[in-house]
Amino acid sequence: MSSGERDDDSIVELIPALRAFARTFYQASNDADDLVQETLLKALKAFESFEPGTRLKSWMFTTMRNTFYTKIKVYTREAPAAADCVAGTLSVQATQEWSARAREVANALNKLPPHQREVLTLIGMLGISYEETAEICGCAVGTVKSRLNRARIQILEDLGEASPQTMVEPAELPVEASQDF
Repeated sequence: MSSGERDDDSIVELIPALRAFARTFYQASNDADDLVQETLLKALKAFESFEPGTRLKSWMFTTMRNTFYTKIKVYTREAPAAADCVAGTLSVQATQEWSARAREVANALNKLPPHQREVLTLIGMLGISYEETAEICGCAVGTVKSRLNRARIQILEDLGEASPQTMVEPAELPVEASQDF
């Protein structure tokens, strides 16, 4: 791809990853798809600002993240209906165990602060590197690792699983480490 030339195939190949990333911002697939569409429109319109030699995926994810936060600012100013509207609740609970567990995982993910959910999705679900995630989120790599660790611990606690801290018994620690307690 030469300077200033747009590679539409590369953009199209990113749509599944963009949709997955959009689901970290919105539970409803329609809202996530709207965010993807808006991101694609903005990216195509501003493609001349894309710097050749940089990663298109990171640029698109950053565009999506900025688009989402702009929408949130507008949404909070407009303050439409109450968030706990009855229309958004399910009328029948799923009976399958896997469906119930999937809902528990989704709820645990949604309880995470947005910055932790974003990092967990980028690294854990989309396989983005720590460095690229730090670039997308606009923070240091250490911050990304910290957010990922906190998110992982919180998810385990919300699901009632043993957290990494409770899995290690003091008796299992080497003598030198146990003396530090």
